[in-house]
Amino acid sequence: MFKKEFIDRYRKKKEEWEKNTVNPVLKKMPERYPEFFTASSKIPVKRLYGPDDLEDMDYMEKVGFPGEYPFTRGVQATGYRGKLWTRRQVAGLPTPKETNKRLKYLIGQGQTGLNVVFDMPTHCGLDPDDELALGEVGKEGVPLYSLEDMEDMMEGINPSDVSMSIIDKGTVTTAFYFVYAEKQGVDIKGLRGTTQNDMLHYYHTSYHHDTPLKVNLMLLTDLMEYCSKNVPQWNPVSISGYNIRESGCSAAQEIAFCLGEAIAYTDLFLDRGMKVDEFAPRISFFLNAHNDFFEEIAKYRAMRRMWANIMRKRYGAQDSRSWLMRFHTQTAGSSLTAQLPYNNIVRTTVQALAAILGGTQSLHTNSFDEALSLPTEEAVQVALHTQLILTHENNVGSTVDPLAGSYFVESMTDQLEKEAWGILEKIEEMGGMVEATLNGWVIQEKAEYNRQVYQEIESGERTVVGLNCYQSDKKPEIKLFEHDPNAEKEVIGRIEKLRLKRDNEKLAAAMRVLEEDLKAGKNSMEATMEAVRCYATLGEIYDLYRRLFGHPKAPDVLFM
Repeated sequence: MFKKEFIDRYRKKKEEWEKNTVNPVLKKMPERYPEFFTASSKIPVKRLYGPDDLEDMDYMEKVGFPGEYPFTRGVQATGYRGKLWTRRQVAGLPTPKETNKRLKYLIGQGQTGLNVVFDMPTHCGLDPDDELALGEVGKEGVPLYSLEDMEDMMEGINPSDVSMSIIDKGTVTTAFYFVYAEKQGVDIKGLRGTTQNDMLHYYHTSYHHDTPLKVNLMLLTDLMEYCSKNVPQWNPVSISGYNIRESGCSAAQEIAFCLGEAIAYTDLFLDRGMKVDEFAPRISFFLNAHNDFFEEIAKYRAMRRMWANIMRKRYGAQDSRSWLMRFHTQTAGSSLTAQLPYNNIVRTTVQALAAILGGTQSLHTNSFDEALSLPTEEAVQVALHTQLILTHENNVGSTVDPLAGSYFVESMTDQLEKEAWGILEKIEEMGGMVEATLNGWVIQEKAEYNRQVYQEIESGERTVVGLNCYQSDKKPEIKLFEHDPNAEKEVIGRIEKLRLKRDNEKLAAAMRVLEEDLKAGKNSMEATMEAVRCYATLGEIYDLYRRLFGHPKAPDVLFM
C-alpha cells in the first residue's frame, strides 16, 4: 500500500518519537495498564497505529469501494446518502392487541420496519393452555398462537407498507403472517421481511427445543425453498449472531459461529437441490453491537469481506447479490445494567453509532429499562429517538464508511478476520457447525469466555460503571412496565373460543394433508399455510411434528 522508502522514513521517525517524546512522558506518567491494552476479543491494542501496520495490505483486494467486492466498505455504493438504515425497534407485549398498539405508536414515532418478538410458549411450539406454558404466557413477548392472534396484532397495519421481522423459528408463525397478508388482499410475492429461523443457534444459545434438530433443519429448508419461488423478497433465515453474542462470546467468535452456521445452511439448501444463486441473496444476519466501539466496527467490515469470499470462492456464486452480507443490528442487551439504568442510554447510543459506522442495514436500539422489565412507552421513545438524533442531528451518514483507511480500524479488521478464520478452521475439522453444536464444543467455548468476563468484572479488571465501580446507593425512580395479571387468562380464553367456532372438519382435512406431506418428505409450507387458513393453532401443528418425529433427544439436549 505504501512505498518502501516511505515506510523506512516513517519507522525511523517513529523510533525518534518514542525515544524523545514517549519515553520521557512514560517516566512521569506510566500508562494505565503496565503490560498491554486489549480489545474485548483479547486482541492486543498498540499505542500507535501507522503506515507500517498496513505495509503489506493490497487496498483493492482487502478494502476496495463501497458496493463492490469484497464489500469491506459496505454493500451500498452510496451508503446512507441514499437510503437510511431501517429503524426497527423490537415489540412484544402480553397480548396481540397491546402489541398492535405499541407497533402503531412506534410507526408514529419514526419507526420504518416492524420487529416482533414472541413469548416463550410460542418459541417452544406450545399453546397457552398447555401445562408447560402456564405462567409464561405473554411474559417475554407477544403470545401468537393462531391466525386470529396475527390478525389482532396487525390490525390496521398494511403488510404492503412495512418490512416485517419475525423473531422465531420454523414455518408456522411465518405462515400466520403470509396468510394474514393474503386475507388483506396483498400478493405475498411483494412481501418484505425476515424470519429469524436460525435453527442451530436455538441448540447452543437459546435452548427452545420443540422437535429434534434434524426436523427443524428440514423445516428451515422448506421455508427457504418455498420463499425462493413464492416470496422472493423475504429472508427465510437471519443468522443470529446477536443471541450468540448475548449468551457469551467474543467478537471474533460471533463472526466465526455465524459464518459456520451460514455454511451449514448453504450445504443444506444445496443438498435439497437448490442452486446457490437462488437462495444466497436471501440469507441475512442479525448481529450484536457491543461495547468495544472500534472492535465492533471492524467486526462488521471483516465479516462482510469473509462472507463475500465464502460465497464467491467456496461456493462459486455468480450473482453479486449472493456475495452481500446484509445484516440487522441490535445494541447489546447484556451490557445493560439494572443499577443506574439511565447509564444505559449512553451505552446504547455509542453501540448504535458503531453499528451505523459499520454499515448496518437495520437497527434496534435497546431501551434503558430493559434490565428491569419489558420497555415502557417512554423508554421506547428515547431508544427510537436516539436513532433519529444520530440520523438528523449528528450527520453520521453523510459519507460512506468514514473510518476506511484508518490504520487502527483496518488493522483491527484484519486481525479479527484472521482470528475468525482460525475458529472456522476448527469448526471445519469437527465436521462443520452442526457437529460442533451437537458435541457441545460451541457451548464450552462460550462458557469459557463467559467465565473470563465475569472474573474480570468481579476482580475490577473490567470496569462496568455503576455495577462494580462508581456505584450509587440512591435507587432511581423510574416507571416500570406492569403486566396485566389477567392477560394470560384472556389469551387462554380466546384460544378456547377459537377451537369451538372454527370449522374443525375442514381443519382436520388440512391437518391430514400436512401429515401426509411431512411423511412423504414434501415441502410442508403450502400444507402448513392451508392448516393456518383453517385456524390451526401453533401447538396443534407442533404436536403433529412431535407425534411424527418425536421430542429432542441427546445429543440435541445433552448440553441444555
